[in-house]
Amino acid sequence: MPDGSGIPRDGGAGRTVRTTCPYCGVGCGVLAETGPDGAVTVRGDPDHPANRGRLCSKGAALAETVGTQGRLLHPHLDGRPVSWDRAIGTLAAAFRHAIDHHGPDSVALYVSGQLLTEDYYVANKLMKGFIGTANIDTNSRLCMASTVAGHKRAFGSDTVPGTYGDLEQADLVVLVGSNLAWCHPVLHQRLLAARRERGTRIVVVDPRRTAACDEADLHLALAPGADVALFNGLLAHLHAGGHGDAAFVERHTDGAAGAVAAALAEAPTPERAAALCGLDPAAVRRFYDLFAATERVVTVFSQGVNQSARGTDKVNAILNAHLYTGRIGRPGMGPFSVTGQPNAMGGREVGGLANQLAAHMGFSATEVDRVRRFWNAPRMAVREGLKAVDLFRAVEDGRIRALWIMATNPAVSVPDAGRLRAALSRCDFVAVSDGFADTDTARLAHLTLPAALWGEKDGTVTNSDRTIARQRPFLPLPGAARPDWWIVSALGRALGWADAFAYDRPATIFREHAALSAFENGGSRDFDIGALAGLDDAAYDALTSAPWPMRAGEAPTRRLFADGGFFTPDRRARLLPVTGRPPARARSADFPLWLNSGRTRDHWHTMTRTGRSPRLSAHTPEPCVDLHPADAARAGVTDGAVVRIVTATGTALARAALKDGQRPGEAFLPMHWTDRFTGACVAGTLIDAVADPVSGQPELKAMPARVEPVTLRWAGCLLSREPVEPRHAGYWARHAVPGGHVLALAGEDAPPDAGALADLFPGLSPAGADTVDYEDRRRGVLRRAWIADDRLAACLFLAADGALPSRDRLLRLLAGEPLDAAARLAVLSGRSSEPAAAEGRIVCSCFRVGLDRLTAAVRDGGLTSVEAIGRALNAGTNCGSCVPELREILAAVREGAAA
Repeated sequence: MPDGSGIPRDGGAGRTVRTTCPYCGVGCGVLAETGPDGAVTVRGDPDHPANRGRLCSKGAALAETVGTQGRLLHPHLDGRPVSWDRAIGTLAAAFRHAIDHHGPDSVALYVSGQLLTEDYYVANKLMKGFIGTANIDTNSRLCMASTVAGHKRAFGSDTVPGTYGDLEQADLVVLVGSNLAWCHPVLHQRLLAARRERGTRIVVVDPRRTAACDEADLHLALAPGADVALFNGLLAHLHAGGHGDAAFVERHTDGAAGAVAAALAEAPTPERAAALCGLDPAAVRRFYDLFAATERVVTVFSQGVNQSARGTDKVNAILNAHLYTGRIGRPGMGPFSVTGQPNAMGGREVGGLANQLAAHMGFSATEVDRVRRFWNAPRMAVREGLKAVDLFRAVEDGRIRALWIMATNPAVSVPDAGRLRAALSRCDFVAVSDGFADTDTARLAHLTLPAALWGEKDGTVTNSDRTIARQRPFLPLPGAARPDWWIVSALGRALGWADAFAYDRPATIFREHAALSAFENGGSRDFDIGALAGLDDAAYDALTSAPWPMRAGEAPTRRLFADGGFFTPDRRARLLPVTGRPPARARSADFPLWLNSGRTRDHWHTMTRTGRSPRLSAHTPEPCVDLHPADAARAGVTDGAVVRIVTATGTALARAALKDGQRPGEAFLPMHWTDRFTGACVAGTLIDAVADPVSGQPELKAMPARVEPVTLRWAGCLLSREPVEPRHAGYWARHAVPGGHVLALAGEDAPPDAGALADLFPGLSPAGADTVDYEDRRRGVLRRAWIADDRLAACLFLAADGALPSRDRLLRLLAGEPLDAAARLAVLSGRSSEPAAAEGRIVCSCFRVGLDRLTAAVRDGGLTSVEAIGRALNAGTNCGSCVPELREILAAVREGAAA
């Protein structure tokens, strides 16, 4: 609990703490407990309105991601530990020097949806109200900025009208650019329950056949960038069939005639829309007819819509269809943006984006003056700041001299990451606040500041359906780590604004945030939580989850806009005329594929948290690029082979995964891999930074690329108790396993010999470790084991022919008993003395059920359904995200038996 400084000291040891999951925007409630031995357990909160006790694979594995290994525990300046006083003084001096010599726009903050609302609020206040620049942007720019822009163009405000409950009350749910099954599994399970109970129909609009298609009635695998054409065709179809809500349009909207005219000009018939989208006309007509005939429709959209150079137009094309039919703000209907990060919504509420002020205000003269007076701000920013892509360009050309990056890893996640890294390396001063000591971005910083992580943080977050929830600490702050609000406040005081940043606890910040939301509001702005402005510390600590708006004297409002009341000057929504356009970059003979990036099932962002979990690393232990078999055949690529992905901005190495569900002419590469986990597979280095002209959100879904086979001369596998980062220019990938780490390697050059191992794996051999070797240079075989205190510390297997021992057997070596002389030699055979059934690649992360065990159970146990697998092995009975793969296994076993 907090001491007098408001900083948690002892966590919540010995009691159950209600908190919120730190992953996606679903905002699941979590019950966390720390035992007397320090062991953490987590489970879903059955009383939380978002998840009702369910957790996805990532949430269920949260206990595996806490702990102090790899944590940044003290401030470091140029690699050396320093005190907090020295760190804050250095940061303040760097900012002051830049401001004095180059003006306030020469400094910037790049922040994150991982921050709590209170952290975000203080950072926004410091930059925009006191330093006097709006150069504070967030990694939410990469995922939700086009939704914000589309909402504001249509509604006059960044408002999500509906609620999660609408998914269960809808008769049709359209998933657009959203792999809900993997990216928001708890919501997907709620949707599937509605399908079973009510017959809810599901349409998926996505170039890829994802897990979300598994139980869909219809999958429209449209061409990249064709979303506007598809929804323009829908609007034209609704108009032609007389399916609009004339009364709603007349009373509550403006611009319908123009929007319909643009739709008719582009896609007057389903057949024309199908041609523009690369789809079967019958499938498009079926979708249009189903939408037209169904009153209760929810359209869920996410990164496949937002992450585009035309993302804002895509959002408005979706909103047009709902506004034209009046299907908004009522149970079971409405457009629904689901966010990627736990507090992307909270960041938008406090002005975390460079083109916003706090409390959903903008940069009009009236709004600037209002916020100035509330904050008593001496240097109020009067214009928008630099959005993420432009912000890092300003670092590159020297306009920004001092940059502070908080709770994010842009050296991996921002497009054109190689160029960004070069810019950071030349910047006068870079500070990074993070919980982890060694990230790709932290390696480029002059100053690193140890920040609190989930389990230690105290504050609030807002999920995708506007529900504000508490994130409470249950762990003590390790080392000298501090909450982000504390660090920002310390800088504010060091720069001379002690009174404005005299915060002693999150509750104080929250009260100010709530008061600003109600200040001179009177219903004119959507975001108003004035009812919470008077909470005392005890009431803040006990705050239960509830949606905004929460206006003083009124009950919370669950749905908005059913009866109009939009936040434009005339309170009418706007339908926007939009026209589809192809992706920002065209394919060519040199780059015949469109490269798409996104999430895998069990990993999160740049793996700083999920990469610590053996359970979450087991499903996709190495980076894979998904290819259609026809494209792979043309490129001379086989399944599982290492390939080189080439674009105009960079190259990467990954394993090829041949997928029939991948649209021909396209490739998919996960966004998660970093230089800490693989040798050369940072997706951000492959993607050009072309941004939406309205939202500033970059295109991440359609980069021209090619895939080339790689001729390998050797392959290897290293097991080690401690993480190892090899000095190897070829392919390598590391992932966590029980008891340690596994490193897969492969090379195009000659295989290394025993004398090269010390250089290849620096720091691998523990002090005093014994080694056992076997080498056959003629056959290109090298094996070595490092043994410390009679236990295996590491073992390496290299082979020119790629023939390596079973990984299942190798994993058991790390958890083995003390080794006698005979056992030491046996290690080099790659066999464990402990017999155990093969598990295989993990399919169900929640219960650690592997492919080999599943296949054997289906084959030998006569299992014929996913339900039967669940009863026998528990697989698929928690978050359900492995169910599509379980169906594939059932089909494969049946096919094998028939053959």
